[in-house]
Amino acid sequence: MSVQLYDSATRTVRPLEPVTPGLVRIYLCGATVQGSPHIGHLRAALSFDALVRWLRRRGLEVHYIRNVTDIDDKILAKSAEAGWPWWAWAMRFEREFADAYRALGAVEPTYEPRATGHIPEQIALVERLIERGHAYDDGAGNVYFSVTSLPDYGSLTRQQLCDLATTEDDSQILDHVEAGKRDPRDFALWKATKADEPATASWDSPWGRGRPGWHLECSAMSHKYLGETFDIHGGGIDLRFPHHENEQAQSHGAGYGFANMWVHNAWVTTKGEKMSKSLGNSLVVAELLDKVPAPVLRFALCTVHHRSTIEWSEELLESAAAAWERITGFAERATEFLARARASAPSDVANLPVDQLPGEFVAAMDDDLNVAGALAVIWEHLKAGNSAIASEDAQAVARELELVRSMLDVLGLDPLAEQWAGEREAGNAAHGALDTLISAMLADRAAARESKDWARADAIRDQLAAAGIVVEDSPSGATWHLA
Repeated sequence: MSVQLYDSATRTVRPLEPVTPGLVRIYLCGATVQGSPHIGHLRAALSFDALVRWLRRRGLEVHYIRNVTDIDDKILAKSAEAGWPWWAWAMRFEREFADAYRALGAVEPTYEPRATGHIPEQIALVERLIERGHAYDDGAGNVYFSVTSLPDYGSLTRQQLCDLATTEDDSQILDHVEAGKRDPRDFALWKATKADEPATASWDSPWGRGRPGWHLECSAMSHKYLGETFDIHGGGIDLRFPHHENEQAQSHGAGYGFANMWVHNAWVTTKGEKMSKSLGNSLVVAELLDKVPAPVLRFALCTVHHRSTIEWSEELLESAAAAWERITGFAERATEFLARARASAPSDVANLPVDQLPGEFVAAMDDDLNVAGALAVIWEHLKAGNSAIASEDAQAVARELELVRSMLDVLGLDPLAEQWAGEREAGNAAHGALDTLISAMLADRAAARESKDWARADAIRDQLAAAGIVVEDSPSGATWHLA
């Protein structure tokens, strides 16, 4: 196994060594469905989408779990404010997330469990923690994890307990829950129901009616679907503390090995600030998709290294749009050329096995998913494909199209994939209009060359070059493509 990943726990790039040879088990913290998905949410999904695709391309079986948090303080507060039943509010936005994942071509998880669907497992985990001396109830229906009971608490984020005032997220700190803690640094495993909360938002438990704390669900569900020890736990870097630290504490306290490796993706920022609803700078995916083609949005989000921050801007989208136009333009020209030459690209061209992909591409993807390095290899082969079209080398065109598509498929960006068929139809209309205009200019240039008016011919070529159009001459005439 040659895939190397940066492990946030050890802060080193190290080999992925599956617990079960040939099988990689991954747990990704999914959405808390309190509102519409923004591009910050989709960053994590697409980062792990590339990882799953690459591992599968490498011939590994992947069990990929991405949870849904559908009961939470924020969901209860926002649904009450809007006058909605909390469960209807959660389902509304769960569906929006599903639509966003689908629109951007994210691979479906093996399972997508909900917190509310696993209450018995969460209660059982709390009981186990109490039995093992890591948790206690306050007699008022709340149960807490005792952080001082676990020697390795803080090891994920390399923090000392003596330096911490709390291990709760600000949004999870409630006066009635804090009151029963033996130590202010303990965190809630089970929260007693409140008089102003809907009765449907609580469940019977040995400690009375209540609901699980935020961190509990992930420990319970990862154990159920992936076992006591699994390969990779992932999520946004902002979840490292307290969420992931507390997940690890619960699971270690229960006696489980939990995650062998932690992989975190960086933020999407706007003007240097983290993308979030609380800052009022969220870019809702559905609204963006009304203005930006889905593959362009995907390109902008998934062709930056997962540990690098994405600074969102119009320039980023313009660059992604130009890149996507360049990719689709090549695929369409190559396909049309092969049809004219009565030569066809091999079937299943988007699924070449690893040993048939360029070595530099494989090395980049194996190196902590270095998508920028992988993309550089794709551009090299796309350029070679354009040159092969210009020289009318059908065999080379077919080969480069096969390679380019297969590499782009790893990034979820195969331009001829069924996923993007609708985008191609819309793009074809724009491309056709552009081709009409450029063809007229190329006809003027051909006439200028025929009359030996080299200055005029060069001026036309320079004008096209300034607009990002590359003109290539061949025995059968001039062709064009985007730079």
